[in-house]
Formats: sequence, C-alpha cells, structure tokens
Amino acid sequence: MLIQGLLATSLVLSGSPAAAVQAKVDCAKVKCLALTFDDGPGKTTPALLDVLKKERVKATFFLVGKRVDERPSVARRTLAEGHAIGNHTYSHPWLPSRLEDDIIQELKAAQQVIKDATGHTPTMFRPPYGRTNDRVLYLAEQFGLAQVMWTGTTLDWDLKDAKKIKAAVLRLAKRDGVLLMHDTVPQTVKAMPGIVKELKKRGYHLVTVPTLLGVKRLKAGTSYP
Repeated sequence: MLIQGLLATSLVLSGSPAAAVQAKVDCAKVKCLALTFDDGPGKTTPALLDVLKKERVKATFFLVGKRVDERPSVARRTLAEGHAIGNHTYSHPWLPSRLEDDIIQELKAAQQVIKDATGHTPTMFRPPYGRTNDRVLYLAEQFGLAQVMWTGTTLDWDLKDAKKIKAAVLRLAKRDGVLLMHDTVPQTVKAMPGIVKELKKRGYHLVTVPTLLGVKRLKAGTSYP
C-alpha cells in the first residue's frame, strides 16, 4: 500500500537539460568518459564549475539534499551550465541498513529539494558509499530513478593529494568509463585542470552520464553501468 501511494504522488520526471546540451556527441562513434562528483554542493564546488566551464566539458553531480538546502544557488548553477545532476539522498545514509520508510524519505526529500532549487527532477541516483541492494533499487524505481554506479573510483577522499588523484584518474580512464570523485575534496578541484587537459590529449570527450549511456538506457529501476 505504501508503494502504491508513492506511485500516485511521485514527482513528474523531466528531460535532462545536460543531455540536450551534449546531444551532438555520439559516444558510439567517439571515445567518451564521464566524470562524476558526489556529496556536493560544497565550498569548493564553484571552483570546480569554473574549471569545467573554462575547459568546456560537462560532468555529472550527485547532490546531497541537505547540502542543496545550504547552497541552492550552486545547484542551480550546476544545472544551468549544462551538467547533469542526480539524487544522492538527503542526508547520505547507508541505505541497505535502513527501514523502507527511511529509504523512501531519503529519496523523496532529496528529489523535492533538488527540484525546488533547480526546477529539475532527477532521473538518476547514486547510493551513498555505493551500498545498495534489490530493495533499494526497487524503491528508487518508484521515484523514476535509475541507479548510476561507476567503473572506477579515485578514492580522492582518502588520497587528499592532487598528484595522486590525477594519477588515479588517468589510470582508471577507459572508453565509456564512469569515474567517481568528490567536488567536496579540495585536492580534487586543484587537480582538475591537469586531469582535463591530459584526458583531452588522450582523445577523450568528457560527457555527462546521460550522454554517455543515452537517455533511453537510463531506465528507472535499472543499475548502470
């Protein structure tokens, strides 16, 4: 009954502005890579956006609801500049250990605050710590959310060293890859100009997850990549 109620009240999905911006990039024909950033928006997110804007590349940001509450203008800017945004829950809990009602509230609250701040209802989510299961995925489906994981993680939160973070990105980079970083780690932001320049030199087109996968493949209740 609870799920049926959610189906009646779930948020209306909208298309991805970021996907439209990058519609001209065909990742079936060129070498693409998606840089993704979790846990923001934070103090260092604007500086990262400055770098991405200067380099004319797009990324994907999985936003924590309570941080969107704190910095709604940064969330708006992220979307306005052509990046993709997704749901990273409201308070960043370990979802599999939570009761069903708690998981629902985490996803629902984040959906609402992101929509209020940006005008866009996310169609993607990433579980905090990458911890998920069939129950979490089923509940996410009720909100029209596809689950986006990664092909490689830099562990930038642990490295906290710009040179090591850059080396990790270059080691993990591969065609159609999805790399996990954090816009809340200052050293990641510091490393980003060098990372982007080197990836471009290696022939990568840096795109959003919707552009990489294709909007039709981002189906609610399915996990990617």
